[in-house]
Amino acid sequence: MATSLQPDKGAAVIDAPSGAPRDPGHRDPSGWRSRLYRIDLKATPYVYVAPFFLVFAAFGLFPLLYTGWLSLQKVELGGEAEWRGLDNYSRLVESDFFWNALANTFTIGVISTVPQLLMALGLAHLLNYRIRGRGFYRVAILAPYATSIAAAALVFAQLFNTDYGMINQLLGYVGIDPVNWETEKWPAQIAISTIVTWRWTGYNALIYLAAMQAVPNDLYEAAALDGASRFRQFISITIPSIKPTILFTIVVSTIGATQLFGEPLIFGGSLGIGGGSGNQYQTLSLLMYEKGWVTGALGQASAIAWVMLLLLLAIGLVQRLLSRSNAQKKNGAARS
Repeated sequence: MATSLQPDKGAAVIDAPSGAPRDPGHRDPSGWRSRLYRIDLKATPYVYVAPFFLVFAAFGLFPLLYTGWLSLQKVELGGEAEWRGLDNYSRLVESDFFWNALANTFTIGVISTVPQLLMALGLAHLLNYRIRGRGFYRVAILAPYATSIAAAALVFAQLFNTDYGMINQLLGYVGIDPVNWETEKWPAQIAISTIVTWRWTGYNALIYLAAMQAVPNDLYEAAALDGASRFRQFISITIPSIKPTILFTIVVSTIGATQLFGEPLIFGGSLGIGGGSGNQYQTLSLLMYEKGWVTGALGQASAIAWVMLLLLLAIGLVQRLLSRSNAQKKNGAARS
């Protein structure tokens, strides 16, 4: 005779995985705890990074989008906006002041960036060797970077003063007539570039120094055994090894030159906003400031800001393409 085995309704149910008795009418508290744990595990990283995105949205993304909206409007300070489409951009293309500011930005950038990076390479190469007082020199070359733009520009404005500046006095000792550093185009741009070079050379030198110290010493020892001089080691080993760092500093310095504002503004004094009496050193940043806060044309100023943004994006794209090309060459050389 078959016997039907049925569990007693009042008996405790044994949980197979844990072996602990469990009342079938009582819910296991570990279920909601595990769900809370999974939610906490997934949500916590987003909570940690949320402040950055909130600050970026408030002070970065929103001003960027609002500036883009203003660039399509005709709006004055304290006035209402009027839709104009791409009219502000077309007026920039037809403006001689815009092309003059763009050319000045380019020339000042070249004059300041090229000597700055070359001197930074040389200084980093010297500091890379074991010399007495190396720590002091590393701190000393970074001191100009810690100096404020206002202080540096005021000092150099006195040095390059046409009437009583020390630069013209030194030129007079060697028979050179005084130079109008403030009113002539190329002398004024050279003076402003000198301020930029003085402030940023040490900063770039320390970046190069950090990259040079990552180069294996075995390469230098092998080159020395082959009879290579220090200059040949610098050309054939150091520069190729730190090429990505050099490319990075070129891009960063170019971006900084595109945004040049404080140095020409303070150097020119009362004429600094206009870039001199004849706009001979007016940069894109100065033109944007003049359009926005002097003439009150916020739409045109916003258009200039977006043109600067597009230029910076183009520079970043070129840097990315060059980095990718350099990586492909390295991979090809390693495979061969």
